[in-house]
Amino acid sequence: MSEAESKKSVLFIATVAAFLPAFANSAINVALPPIGTEFGMDAVLLGWVVTAHLLAMAVFMVPLGRAADIWGRKRFFTLGMAVFALSSLFCAFPSSGSALILFRFFQGMGSSMIFGTSVALLTSVFPPGERGRALGINVTAVYLGLSLGPFLGGILTEYLGWRSIFLLNVPLGILVVLLTVRRLKGEWIEAAGERFDGLGSVIYALALVSTIYGLTSLPSASGAAFLALGLAGIAAFALVELKSDSPVLNVRIFRENRVFALSNLAALISYGATFAVAFVLTLYLQTVKGLSPLYAGLVLVAQPAVQTVLSPWAGRLSDRMEAQVVASGGMALTAVGLLLLALGLDAETGVGFIIAVLALLGTGFAFFSSPNTNAIMSSVEKRDYGVASGMVGTMRSLGMMTSMAIAMTALSVFMGRVQVTPEVYPQFMEAVTAVLSVFVVLCVVGIFASLARGRVRKEE
Repeated sequence: MSEAESKKSVLFIATVAAFLPAFANSAINVALPPIGTEFGMDAVLLGWVVTAHLLAMAVFMVPLGRAADIWGRKRFFTLGMAVFALSSLFCAFPSSGSALILFRFFQGMGSSMIFGTSVALLTSVFPPGERGRALGINVTAVYLGLSLGPFLGGILTEYLGWRSIFLLNVPLGILVVLLTVRRLKGEWIEAAGERFDGLGSVIYALALVSTIYGLTSLPSASGAAFLALGLAGIAAFALVELKSDSPVLNVRIFRENRVFALSNLAALISYGATFAVAFVLTLYLQTVKGLSPLYAGLVLVAQPAVQTVLSPWAGRLSDRMEAQVVASGGMALTAVGLLLLALGLDAETGVGFIIAVLALLGTGFAFFSSPNTNAIMSSVEKRDYGVASGMVGTMRSLGMMTSMAIAMTALSVFMGRVQVTPEVYPQFMEAVTAVLSVFVVLCVVGIFASLARGRVRKEE
């Protein structure tokens, strides 16, 4: 196989692999009510159907990315897709709600292996001058999955039942496994023979679980305690890794590599400031505005649809311009969009205004995400591609969890643990405004983090 054919094969396989978990996570939200009815699950347990997947991704992304650097990226990518397909089959036929949550956790583990290696594979085969375009296409696949998820998920749930969402992943996952085995020759191993840091991996996993559980349990005292314990665990993890000869995460990169550290911080802030926007707007559109789930889903498609269209172009632009400029501009557009929502959203706000602002948010995130990922992957040596790829996914997962924690905390503080009914609409709108205001502040901080990273492109 020629080099050009190898690049095309890797790009196609990584693109399909990026689409599947994104589609599954987006589509499952539409299916939560019938799942809850069938298994008698309350809102908290239904939340864990989503959270279990994100938690597994955050916990396993970096350790398995490091393992892939040592034992082979293609091997772990293939294993991850197989785990994802098999767990999807189990998710379609759980015996209880608790079993579904468990299988979703294993599905998240498979997703972590996919996301933790696919970007590394692309970075391994595409040189710097072509890398932004390839990463842009990969990000586009994620956004396409997010865009089609609510619409196709609604159709599948309505006519074939919620199990069909999971069953769709099975043949597509098997197809990717077969294509990987047959089309990708050779292996990518940049850290062969190095020791895998088991102790560091365990501390990392426990620290993240405690941190994420604490965030999602705020503002309770137990949530604060778990959050404090998790943050202490992260500090302990950093100390252990600094002394390790073969760390699961080379934390020195954060101290020695300004671009890597600040680009990851910007990614964490970006996802933290945007992920829960769709969550609060879904509640707003279906309660305050009285829209049907299908109509609300069509409104919310505006953001990921624009991201899908613009991400490849933004990726190509980052091959020609500094990511410092392109990504910071994208973050600034996102901040403007969030500010418009925070100031303009009330019971009388027109749907056209919301769609326009969501399109602006999609534009901003498209111009941030691909260039920022390009900056992260281009700032490390080849031997660290797997860990860097895993860190991209980890920042995404942690940012999403942080975003949801902010939203749920605000709703709890302003409304209490009640349903969104007409009696509490004023308090609900206060909570939404507070959430969006916090997101604006986060984005402003993110702009400075993005600008402070410095130059990525080498002078020619």
